[in-house]
Order: sequence, then structure tokens, then C-alpha cells
Amino acid sequence: MIAIAVGSAGALAVALGVGLSSAMATGTSSSQPTTTASSSATSTPWAPENDEKPLGDKKAVRPQTLSAARKAASGLQLKMPAPSGKYSVGMVGLHLVDKSRTDPYVSGSKSRELMVSLWYPATSTSGHYQAPWMPSISGAHFLATRGLSPQLVTLPTTAGHVLAPVNTTLGKLPVLLYSTGLHSDRAMGTALVQDLASRGYLVVTVDHTHDANEVQFPGNRLEVNQMPTGAHSSDTLKVRAADIKFVINQLSTLSKGGNPDVGKATLPVGLTKSVDMSRIGMFGWSLGGAAVDTAMQLDSRIDAGANLDGQFFGTAPSKDLSRPFMLFSSGNHNRNNDSSWRTLWSHLKGYKVDIKLKGAAHLSFSDNEWLVPQYAPLLGISQSQLQQQYGTIDTNRAIAVQRVYLAAFFDQELRKQHSTLLDGTSSKYPEISFVR
Repeated sequence: MIAIAVGSAGALAVALGVGLSSAMATGTSSSQPTTTASSSATSTPWAPENDEKPLGDKKAVRPQTLSAARKAASGLQLKMPAPSGKYSVGMVGLHLVDKSRTDPYVSGSKSRELMVSLWYPATSTSGHYQAPWMPSISGAHFLATRGLSPQLVTLPTTAGHVLAPVNTTLGKLPVLLYSTGLHSDRAMGTALVQDLASRGYLVVTVDHTHDANEVQFPGNRLEVNQMPTGAHSSDTLKVRAADIKFVINQLSTLSKGGNPDVGKATLPVGLTKSVDMSRIGMFGWSLGGAAVDTAMQLDSRIDAGANLDGQFFGTAPSKDLSRPFMLFSSGNHNRNNDSSWRTLWSHLKGYKVDIKLKGAAHLSFSDNEWLVPQYAPLLGISQSQLQQQYGTIDTNRAIAVQRVYLAAFFDQELRKQHSTLLDGTSSKYPEISFVR
């Protein structure tokens, strides 16, 4: 984490590691994160280098703060929006190791390893505890970098019941992958992710290790941002795309009855029978949104993609793409002021749609939308500062509209259920306009 509170113009993409594998415990790390610059020539609200910029001075992470996470927390209890779908939600975290690649962000020949969370429609959730938004040690690290502690703030629980059986009455589930903003953690998309799971999707969130500010692994291990200063966003996207391709390979192993977890962690009952490798989509926020296009160029198994307010980098936007793609932007960002979006749009040869959410800001597309306003008073963040970072749209409304349109797009492309919402403006959702 590089920020105290909200990123000053980009994406506070802290897609924090919500997933817990069955073997995961808590731990600490003495590693210190480094900042990473992107390649954008001009800083804009949607530029990735702003994803984790603070409103004030950066706070140092104190080891005693991390160890304090082991103690019972008290203080402000944060709460997150409940899913709107009709199914209960289950989740499991998996530890994956790609022995075919070395980690580009650390010295030596260490294999690339990832933590991912799988969210899915579940049944018989009784007796399965609800996963925390982040594991305790990575969560304490996250709070500390925002000038908070587990004694001041208790991070919320999610709707995901750990290891609950998959609802196999739904048959094989369409798969969605999620990538978050620069230096962010996979938890930062949870409000959207668990909602899609409640609608019948198998959603996989990915932490891009040593790009993310904190990733908690089994065995009391915390890995932090190790990217070199000045790293080019196009190179970062190549690493992320390779991560996604590897994860899809592991899903294929899962669909064939295998267990890709390096520690052979317990899998939810019914999971191996529920992965539909013929219907795969991907979405992401900020740099994670840009990663969608790069990943789709690398891996043809991704059938449809959606970018939530992310600027594109590298050569991928200049290559033709025949599969469906959605551009979903904040109120002040679109093709009229982002040349990377104009470039991609001209190379989209399949179904494409470009929508804008009035009153929303860049950070509105992350869990910061509901998270930061709750603890803002503790840090002296004013209402005017919140509006500057998150726009004027109501928090609950912003989340609800994003959920509806994201689901409409993937329902149409992966389930072949056409939605009139994508045909044009709707009186039910006047905040959405179409960029033609």
C-alpha cells in the first residue's frame, strides 16, 4: 500500500487478498513495499500511478501494528454491501505455483506464485464461516499503510462461506476472472465479485504477487510490493496477462478433477464438476481493466472482457480483437479524453459497448467506494474530499448500477441472455449514458 486513504486521482486498487486457503494462518513480514511508476506521460485521474497515492503524508508500517492483528480487535466495525443475487455464496482460497516462470520482481530463480480466491453459488452454508475481506496479517498491513490499525477499525466479513458446497444444481458455471489496480489487492473487487457469484458465476480473483502491496500466503507469510521504481505499465501488464493465463490453466486442471493448490488444500464439494471452461470472461479495474485486453490477446480462451475505467498501455490496444468487450467509465473519463480508449475502440471487431456512469469517479469502481467513507472521520477526511475522490453519486447507487450492467454484459455474452439495458439509455438507470 502506498496510501493513507484514497488515491488522489487514480485507482486505490487495493484488491486485498480476501481468499483464505484452508491451511492459511496469520503471519508477519519485514519486507517493505516500493512504489512503481507507470508510463503515462500526463497524470490523469485514471492513470495507474495514482492508484495508491495518499491524501496526506504516507504512514510507516510498524511491525508491532501487524502483530497486533493477532489480538481481538475493537473499534469501528466496517460493513460491506450484501450481494443482490438469489444464491448464497461460497469461497475458497488457493495457493498456486507456476514452475514454468520465475518471479520477475525478485532476485534469483524463484518460481512465480499466486494467491487466488474462488467465489461461487453455494448451498448448505450452515457451519461454514464467512471469509474476512482480507486475512488478518495482510489486513493489518493494509490498515497500517492507511494510518489505521485493527484496534481502530475492524475489517468486514464477506458473504463468502469458506468451503461451502457448490450449488451443483446449476450445472457447470461460467467463469469470470478479476484483476485489480496497480499495487492493489484482490479484495478490492469484492462487492462486485461476490454479487456475480450470487448470480451464478464462478469468479476468480487474482493477487499479482509483488505488484500487490500485500499478499498473505499460507505459513504466516506476507509478501509485499517489490516492483522496481519506474517499471513500465506495459511490462506490468504482460506479467499480469501471463498470471491470468496460468490461472486459467489451473482452472482447467480443476475441471478435470485435479487439485492445483500447491499444498493440496481441501476443495469445496462439487467444485471440480462446476468449472465451465467453454465460457470464460474477465473484468478488471484501472490497470486491471487494461490487463483484460492484454490477457485476451494472449489467451483466446477468454471469451469476453470488461474494463472498469482503466487506461490501456502497450501494443495490445492496437491489435484487432474480435471477441466482445465492454468499456465502463467514470463520469469524466472516456474516449474523448483518453487516446488509449480511442485506439482500442477502433480495433474492437466484435460486439462492443461503451458506457459512462454519471457522478462517479475513478475510485468508485473499487471497494474503496464503500470502504473509505466509513473510516474517513477517523482520518479527518472531509465530505468535500470524499466527493473529489469518489464523485457525487451515492455509494450504494454506484455499486448497484455497476453490478447490474456488469452482470447484463456477461449474461449476454456468456449465457446468451440478451439484456435490453445494453441497447440504450434506461429510465431505471438514468446515471448510465452510452458513448456512440
